[in-house]
Amino acid sequence: MAATRRRLLWLLLVPVVLGGLFFLRGRGEATQFTTAAVDRGDVVEVVGATGALEAVTTVQIGSQVSGTIQSLNADFNSTVKKGQVIARLDPSILDARLGQAQANLLAAKANVERARSSVEDMRQKYDRAKELAAQKLLPATELETAKANYDGAVAQLKANEAAESQSLANLNQAKVDLSHTVIDTPIDGVVISRNVDVGQTVAASFQAPVLFVIANDLARMRVNASVDEADVGRVREGQDVTFHVDAFPEREFRGVVEQVRLNPTTVSNVVSYNTIIAVDNRDLLLRPGMTATVSIVVRKAENALRIPASALRFRPEGYQRPTGGPGGAAASGPPGASRGGGERPAGGPGQWAGRRAAAGGGPGGGAAAGTAMAAERRVPSGPGGGRGPGRPTTVFVPGEKGLPKPVDVRIGISDGQFVELREGLDEGAPVITGTEIPGARAAGAAPRPGTSPSSNPFNPQRPQPRQR
Repeated sequence: MAATRRRLLWLLLVPVVLGGLFFLRGRGEATQFTTAAVDRGDVVEVVGATGALEAVTTVQIGSQVSGTIQSLNADFNSTVKKGQVIARLDPSILDARLGQAQANLLAAKANVERARSSVEDMRQKYDRAKELAAQKLLPATELETAKANYDGAVAQLKANEAAESQSLANLNQAKVDLSHTVIDTPIDGVVISRNVDVGQTVAASFQAPVLFVIANDLARMRVNASVDEADVGRVREGQDVTFHVDAFPEREFRGVVEQVRLNPTTVSNVVSYNTIIAVDNRDLLLRPGMTATVSIVVRKAENALRIPASALRFRPEGYQRPTGGPGGAAASGPPGASRGGGERPAGGPGQWAGRRAAAGGGPGGGAAAGTAMAAERRVPSGPGGGRGPGRPTTVFVPGEKGLPKPVDVRIGISDGQFVELREGLDEGAPVITGTEIPGARAAGAAPRPGTSPSSNPFNPQRPQPRQR
């Protein structure tokens, strides 16, 4: 029993001893920092969105009457002119209906002539009855009967005339229906959709069936993009736009914001606004329905000083930003804790604590330490100081004994990879972008980016140059 306990004790001690040796070995190696130089270039801030390409004017051509397709004079991709006949329906049924309407009109005209003759006869009888009644030769009852017969004949004439008008209207309707069997195009354009074939029956009972879809001019198109409500406030008419389509991934297309519509679209509690982008498609590469990945240029800094975005995320282990500094409130967590799990620099957190003490305050030095720290890090704007005030923040540059030195800077717009530098550093100055794990180069591992609560390991990182 005792031998078993000793064996278990040795099994537990061996990993602990090996781990301690590995930890002490790692503590003895100096931390290597990756740096990048402040350079000049364009920084473009964009708003991303997706949308579908569509023609500026698209007309759906249908049939107002029912019937069978007798002939088609246009097909997919056909170029058509205004007034050109593109389809015909079988007119036999409507021809028969037109003949029936013509016969009904003739019968109605005959009834009107008969009613007019009856009115003339009744008028003569009524006049004769009035003469006899004036001479006291005809009873009053017969006079009244003659008057009633005359009034009835007049009413019948009016009814027959109304029936004649109705028959004429039916005839005109039959002619219009017959003319609708010939389908022409109302605009110049290109047929992008044909939904029927010869011999197919179309029924126009409640709504006109769509036979063709014609785009007016594919040389001028537009992108109907959905912009998120969080970004729509930065989108304005006239802004430049770049977009890509899957059909031509290597080519970048351009457009201009034409309209930001006020009507919101809500899908699964996500609110977006349709933004219309005018596109010049003279080479006819773009087609209706293509999905476009849109980048709306909201702000642009040309030939500006810039630093990698990873320089803003880098924070050395043990660093605590002083309260009221350019970056805001003090960092949370104990002074010796690494933000984001970064490795400890050579000498441990005490090195950074000593750095703070040399700046005028020790660990826990309070407001006085923070003031001295801020005074030490206050760097005047150099010759390449940028374009004036921006958002204040802190970056780190290589200092004495290889320790990171904080520098206050002011930054402007960002494109995700680079950030505009408006004040604080000159062109060519090195900034720290991350750390290298000791021994990682031999193992082929990549440098670790700067630790920050906002860094996302799933976001693609732009490779940074390594300097020493």
